[in-house]
Amino acid sequence: MEVVGLGYVGLSRSITSRLSEIGAPSMNSRSSCNTLVSVVGWILYGLLCSSCFAQDPIPAEPKPSAELLMLVRMPPQEAPSAHHFWDKKNCVLFAAAGVLISADFAVTRANLQNGGSELNPVARVFGRSTSGLAANSAGQIAGAIGISYLFHKTGHHRLERITSLVDIGASGAAVAYGLRHR
Repeated sequence: MEVVGLGYVGLSRSITSRLSEIGAPSMNSRSSCNTLVSVVGWILYGLLCSSCFAQDPIPAEPKPSAELLMLVRMPPQEAPSAHHFWDKKNCVLFAAAGVLISADFAVTRANLQNGGSELNPVARVFGRSTSGLAANSAGQIAGAIGISYLFHKTGHHRLERITSLVDIGASGAAVAYGLRHR
């Protein structure tokens, strides 16, 4: 029986006939024969592949490499554009945000007392009383400063400034909308 030159089907037939000669249980199903050939193929591949034998024996003592000798420990350098958190720009941005948040508080309170409704779903929870609106405004400015500080500490200085600018824009838009719809 010559197996060389046979395709996959010929190989599987020759394996099946050889198995039946040695007394193995016969396989009537073509899929189980293909499965057997696949398993045998993977086993042969695992035994004969060159990467299985590519490992060198473990040396008794590790040899120092040139790469390890070339490593130099450098002290960390601070970013050149680093600034203090409470610098002049941030103080101006936080003050502007505080003024506009206070104006939003005043306009919203006046609108609510005249029968208006709070459009912000988060502030609507606090909008039932003046103290609730004041707590919402204080939380808004504290949140903006906290997020800016987080960005500052992680080195995202542009996002640190953008956070205050977004807060200023949102509060300014709320004041303008509230004044227009009195």
